[in-house]
Amino acid sequence: MLGRWVASLDEAPRLYTRGEARQRIERQFNSAVLEILKSIEIVDLRATVLEGEDGRPPAIALICDSIGQMDLGWIEKSNVLRNALFEQVAPVGLQAAAYQALATTINAAVPMIGFEDLMEELSAYYWDGSQDDEGAITSMKEWRGLEDDEIDVEQLPSGVLARRPPWMIAANAYPLKKLPTGLANRIRRLRKASEALGALEITDSAWRFNSDFVLEYLPEYEDRGTLPSMTIVPFDVFAREIDDVARPCMELGFHDIVSLYQLPTPGAIDQWFTSLKLGAELLLAAQDLIDTHPFQP
Repeated sequence: MLGRWVASLDEAPRLYTRGEARQRIERQFNSAVLEILKSIEIVDLRATVLEGEDGRPPAIALICDSIGQMDLGWIEKSNVLRNALFEQVAPVGLQAAAYQALATTINAAVPMIGFEDLMEELSAYYWDGSQDDEGAITSMKEWRGLEDDEIDVEQLPSGVLARRPPWMIAANAYPLKKLPTGLANRIRRLRKASEALGALEITDSAWRFNSDFVLEYLPEYEDRGTLPSMTIVPFDVFAREIDDVARPCMELGFHDIVSLYQLPTPGAIDQWFTSLKLGAELLLAAQDLIDTHPFQP
């Protein structure tokens, strides 16, 4: 399948041995992917071609090799941080607006654990599915055998919520009309990129996958954890919680698959590259939002 795509790019085609052809296909494909992804620094991505078996078409998997919290730059900076002594700290309303823009768009390209995801995992891990303090306390007593004086209030739902920095709270976000022009435009760019990527059907996107197909191409993932390898939740604030819910993944491996794209026809590779560019634009827009101080144009 990729051989036909490479051949279509050849201006002066010639005959190759099987080994030469394979090397040429790999070089051409890797070069084309790198050209699209090379400017992205907030995540480390790679593409790998998978052979189809038992009548299945070949596929391309996009893998995230980054692990941990995505660096949020000025968005998470506060006056209590040492490096903030030498830099201007943005108002919370600007930080919150940028964080909410990221939290509502980034998963269109790369799956990341958000705060709501963390709360769901904590609910299952700590509180037997409860979402409120009363249910959590009951669960801790019944299932963990804790007494009232042994329960850490910071590990109750209200305690976890209370530890969120102000910039993580959506209600603190300024509307676009109150933001500096440059920041507002960067958020608009990010949202536009997310909408363009989200408009694609799952079968046309290099950034999504049907979970039913994953084990058919990557059976080793059956024994892995279910969480993605990156998060936008600040680790310095929620280190204990992230460590607890991510422990199985740290032992067995994260579910670091970004996408799995089947190639049923030669033309599918062109669609994959087209959609790859759309996702790259989203990540570059997110990167620009993080890297550029909000008061810069």
